[in-house]
Amino acid sequence: MARRTTALPLRDRIGSLTSGTLAWLYAALLLVPLYFFVVSAFKSNEQIFESPLTLPTDWDLSNVTTAIRQADLGLAVANSAITTVAALALTLLLALPASFALARSTGRAGKVVEGVFALGFLIPSFAALFPTFLLAAALGLFHTRTFVVFLLPATALPLSVVILTSFMRTIPRELEEAASMDGATSLQVLRQVYLPICVPGIATVLLLNFLSFWNAYLYPLILIGPDTAQRTIQVALPTLKVDAGTDYGVLMAGTLVTLLPVYLVYSVLQKQMQRALLSGAVKG
Repeated sequence: MARRTTALPLRDRIGSLTSGTLAWLYAALLLVPLYFFVVSAFKSNEQIFESPLTLPTDWDLSNVTTAIRQADLGLAVANSAITTVAALALTLLLALPASFALARSTGRAGKVVEGVFALGFLIPSFAALFPTFLLAAALGLFHTRTFVVFLLPATALPLSVVILTSFMRTIPRELEEAASMDGATSLQVLRQVYLPICVPGIATVLLLNFLSFWNAYLYPLILIGPDTAQRTIQVALPTLKVDAGTDYGVLMAGTLVTLLPVYLVYSVLQKQMQRALLSGAVKG
């Protein structure tokens, strides 16, 4: 027996068609620049300006190798990876215990401390540039990668603590009480009860901070300085632009190299981040 289908009202069909059209237009606004960026990485300047949206005639990697050689991108990527991974580890090392303490606190002091962390959102990054410069010089860490590793977690702690505290507050207190009755210490409760449940929140913090640390430009530029042995990828990339003229194909290829680690990290963490967003939507 054939299944009877119910036709949608005209208003619903118009709304569905309109929303679908707007969604495709928005997707085109995102995909067309991305397509232009990728194909330009395999073209010469003449091909980019003469036929910007056509596919390259030859998909060779000469622009990529030129960009890596001119700006020493291999070393810059390694420096960015070391700086980013170290800063991420230090951020979690500081944010997890702080969030655990704030999530368990019930008094006014906990709310005050959480408010102090939230005040970090009000401080523009460039406003702390001069005091940071003086601090690096006073510690003897100016023009070093080490100071950047210590600085980046300080910029990320407000957001990290707020996100992780929100996740930890959703964990039932009964789980902590049961673990405490079995003789677990506070550190064991954090490690064995809170951390496994907060994996989506931790993945969200890692992804957001990775994007911020990897794309940092102003502070690494000033604090690390002109030392090519320590400069990060975002500082090395602008050196592809020379006074004689810019080879946009090489510049696009170098930028493509900087985006590949971002894509890989996002591919690994996206499922956990989606779980975090869905969890927040259901509980909200």
